[in-house]
Amino acid sequence: MTDLAIVDAHHHLWDLERNYYPWLSDHPEPHFFLGDYSALKRRYMPEDYRRDAAGFRIVKTVHVEAEWDRDDQVGETRWLTEVAARYGMPNAIVGHVWLDDPVVEDKLAGHCEAPLMRGIRSKPVTSPAPDAPRPDGPRSLSDPAWRRGYAALARFGLSYDLRVPCWHLAEAAAVIEAHPEIPVALNHTGFPWDRSEAGLAMWRAQMRTIARLPWVHVKLSELGLKDAPWTVESNRRVVLEAVEIFGVERCMWASNFPPASLKIGYRDQLEGFLDILSGLSRPELEAVFHDNATRFYRLEDPS
Repeated sequence: MTDLAIVDAHHHLWDLERNYYPWLSDHPEPHFFLGDYSALKRRYMPEDYRRDAAGFRIVKTVHVEAEWDRDDQVGETRWLTEVAARYGMPNAIVGHVWLDDPVVEDKLAGHCEAPLMRGIRSKPVTSPAPDAPRPDGPRSLSDPAWRRGYAALARFGLSYDLRVPCWHLAEAAAVIEAHPEIPVALNHTGFPWDRSEAGLAMWRAQMRTIARLPWVHVKLSELGLKDAPWTVESNRRVVLEAVEIFGVERCMWASNFPPASLKIGYRDQLEGFLDILSGLSRPELEAVFHDNATRFYRLEDPS
């Protein structure tokens, strides 16, 4: 246990009785990165989150888009605004738009009517493996329309949450480098899925490439693997190397609950991260678990 004031920089909520999430309501995605996720097909609201996080001082949270109905992208932000008014959380919203949408700016303007709106996550089309051909069609990182939509984030003062497999990080860095005015949060420790020496070498090289851009932060989150348990010892190396690559000042802890619950409970996960990071000083721990996310997502802004 810890007395740290903690900001959870990445979690999800959903009400399957009221709202439509195709991946939770329809047929399951066969290639979900954590395997069978049928346990997630249930209502998960602030009272459930608080039950999971009981015993910790979670002072603020950031909700990241949960693949809500893509025909009503702003609807999730409106619903979360209602949730925040009722429950006092989340305290910041990262929404979704298709960045290649011809009317992307209209969609962004709709999101920005919500005072808690802070950023966008829009997953580009990626390849299924490091040695697979890189996609170059619609919604890929090389798509000119996608890149125009990405550039539009700056006009609305929004950040970008980047979620791609680690073998796309250098490619993403080439896009991000042209827009230093758009803060970027790399999701889930860059997804170090392959823990072999060769796999970690690739992950490390790609992480170093994108970390050279000082406006890119990394979320220390979601270390779950499809075919292995979540343990401190199996994850210690990647967490410490991510901190070394990005520096303490650009790392943010995040739970990724409830998806992460497929592999580990909230308490065990957070205590695991605290164990791994026990060599940090108190100010450094405060940066990783509170201050960096507060600054990145502007959680002190009146809203």
